[in-house]
Amino acid sequence: MAGKFELYTDKAGEFRFRLKAGNGEVILASEGYKQKASAMNGIELVMKNAPDDAKYERKEAKSGPMFNLKATNGQVIGTSEVYSSASSRDNGIELVKKNAPDAKIEDMTA
Repeated sequence: MAGKFELYTDKAGEFRFRLKAGNGEVILASEGYKQKASAMNGIELVMKNAPDDAKYERKEAKSGPMFNLKATNGQVIGTSEVYSSASSRDNGIELVKKNAPDAKIEDMTA
């Protein structure tokens, strides 16, 4: 099963998206957007930037390794979960690279 983006609204009424791998695991999540069009633009930016390894910011959070995917302008467009190891984080990046460019979009806001 291929990866997919889920577009949804959170409890505060903001639009968000998450990228899920073929197994259903969330591999990237967005910030909240006031406008649906802005969230859709964020998805397009993830699809465009995901293949470029230079766009990934590998970080060590207090609770473990994680990463951000950044747009060309340096803005964070997606954030990973916290992983148990750097190698798990790097596998997560590879999953985003593989799944994001051709992922279908499931609009759960309608």
